[in-house]
Amino acid sequence: MKKYLLILTLVFSCQTKKENIDSTTVFEKSNGQETATYNETILFYKNLATYYPTVQIDSFGNTDSGKPLHLVTLNNKAEFNLETERLQKRIILINNGIHPGESDGIDATMLLFRDLANGSLKMPDNVILATIPIYNIGGSLNRNSTTRTNQNGPKAYGFRGNARNYDLNRDFIKADSENAKTFAEIFHHVKPDVFIDNHVSNGADYQYTLTHLFTQHNKLGGELGRFLNEKLQPELEQNLEQNNWSITPYVNVFNSVPEKGFSQFMDYPRYSTGYTTLFNTLGMMVETHMLKPYKQRVEGTYELMKIMTNVVSQHSQTIKQLKQSSNQTLKPNTIYPLDWTVDTTQHTTLKFKGYEGEFITSEITGLQRLKYDRNKPFTKDVVYNNYFKPTTTVKIPKAYIIPKGWWPIVERLKMNNIEMKPLEKDSIILVESYKIETFETRTSPYEGHYQHYNTKVSSKTKSIAFKKGDLIVNTNQNGIRYLIETLEPTAPDSFFNWNFFDTILQQKEGFSPYVWEDLALDILAKKPKLKANFDALKASDNNFNNNWYMQLDWLHKHSDHYEKAHLQYPVYRIN
Repeated sequence: MKKYLLILTLVFSCQTKKENIDSTTVFEKSNGQETATYNETILFYKNLATYYPTVQIDSFGNTDSGKPLHLVTLNNKAEFNLETERLQKRIILINNGIHPGESDGIDATMLLFRDLANGSLKMPDNVILATIPIYNIGGSLNRNSTTRTNQNGPKAYGFRGNARNYDLNRDFIKADSENAKTFAEIFHHVKPDVFIDNHVSNGADYQYTLTHLFTQHNKLGGELGRFLNEKLQPELEQNLEQNNWSITPYVNVFNSVPEKGFSQFMDYPRYSTGYTTLFNTLGMMVETHMLKPYKQRVEGTYELMKIMTNVVSQHSQTIKQLKQSSNQTLKPNTIYPLDWTVDTTQHTTLKFKGYEGEFITSEITGLQRLKYDRNKPFTKDVVYNNYFKPTTTVKIPKAYIIPKGWWPIVERLKMNNIEMKPLEKDSIILVESYKIETFETRTSPYEGHYQHYNTKVSSKTKSIAFKKGDLIVNTNQNGIRYLIETLEPTAPDSFFNWNFFDTILQQKEGFSPYVWEDLALDILAKKPKLKANFDALKASDNNFNNNWYMQLDWLHKHSDHYEKAHLQYPVYRIN
C-alpha cells in the first residue's frame, strides 16, 4: 500500500511540476524587445524536452566555437527514430541563427515549439518539426548592440561571423568550418523534405514585414520545381494574406527602388537552400524586413512557420512522391545545367506594396543619395524576374574516378553520404580527362578563398593508369546533384573554383634556358611539324616573336619534358 501511495505521489508531483513549468521566453518577458542568449535558448529546449515527451533534444559533432550543435525534434507520436517515421511523415528542418544578429527565427521557433508541445497550437499528425536552435554558436556568443547598423532591434544580438569569422551562409559546399561539417551530419540524419532558414533582410524599404527567398524553381527542376513554384509558394502566400500577413519575394535590390523591377536571388550551393536543393529538399529562406519592429518580425516569422507546417501537411503524399522520383530523370548521358541567367522572355508581375523613393542631395557627401518617404505608400505592378535558363551544361557521366591522394575531396564526399568504391588493384581505365584551359580569380579574399570563376576546360578521351585504392564514384545515387556541382570544374561552386585543386595550377618543374636552348634545337630538327607551327606563331604574333622566354616556354610545353600534372584536372569521368 505504501509503495502504491509513493507511486501516486510521484505521478502527482510530476504532473504538478509539468503544469507549473515556466516556458515564458526572454522575448515575451521583454515585451518583444530582447532575444534569448545561446545558453538561455538551449536551456529552454532542454526544459521542453524534460516536460513534454513529444520533444527531444540531441547534440551532434562540433563547431568552431568548441561547442556541439543541437537538434530539437518535435513529433506528436513521441517517436524519434526518423528512419521509420519518415515513411509516414514529412520532416521540416528549421535552421536559426546562421547570422545571429538576425535573431528573429531563434525566438519565433522557441514560441512555435512550445505552443505545439503544450497543445495551444495543433500539430499535424503527418509532420515532424526539427530545428537547429542556433547554428552559428560562436557568433551568438559574440553579442553586441551595434553591428546590425540597419536593423530595428533587438537590444543585443550576436555577430555575423562565426568563431573563425566565417559567414556560414557561404560555407555549405566548401565546408571550411566545423559548423558546416556538423550541419551535413545533421542534414543527412534528418533528411528533411522541407528546409527553412530564418534571416533578416538588408536592402530596400517597403511595407512588408515578411519576404521569402525560395530556392530557384528552374534550378530545382522537374516536377519538384514546378510544385514549389505553382503550389507550395502560392499557397503559403495566400494563407499568410488571409491571416493579415502580406509577403513578397525577397527584394533583391541595392541602392535602387524596387518598382523598377528586380530578379530572384540565385541560391548557389554555397548558400543553405542551394546546398539542400542538391538533395531534392524544398528550401526557403525567410527574410524579415530589417526596419520593422523586432516584436512584429518575430511574430511574422512564427506565423509563416506555422502556416508552412500546415501547407506541408496538406501536400504530404505529393511531396513524398516528388522527392522520391526527382533523381530518376538524372541519368548518365543526360544534360545537366551548371549555371544560369535570367530568362527575359517570361516573368511574374507583383502587386508590390512599397514606399515612394527618390534620389536627393546628401547633406554629408554633397552627392546623390536614396531617400524613402513612408508617408507615400503605394501598390504598383512590378516586374519580378523569377525564371532562369541554363548558360552552362554538362553531360552526366556514368562515374567519376578520384585518385585517393585527394583526401580533402573524398572527406567532403563521405560527409555527404556519397557512396564510393575503391579499386581493388592497379588498373588502366578509359576515361574522359579535363585540362584547365582558362580561369579568372578574385583579387580580394572571399570567405577564406581567392575563388576562381569563368573556368573553361578542354577534354580528351584516353587510357590512364590508376592505383589500387583510387575511388570509383557512380553517379546513380541520391547525391548525384552534389557530385556534379562539386566535381565539374566549370560549375560556379565546384571544388575547383573553391581552390581545392590549386596545386595543379602551379608548374613544379621548369628549365634553365641555356640548357633548354640546345635540347630544343635538337627537338625542332627532329620534329618538322612542331617547327612549322613554331615558325608560324613567330610570324603571326609580334609579341611572341620578340619574347625569347615565351618562345622557349612554348617549346617546352609542346615537348615530352613538360610535366603532365600541370593544369591536369585530377578527377576523371567514365562515360
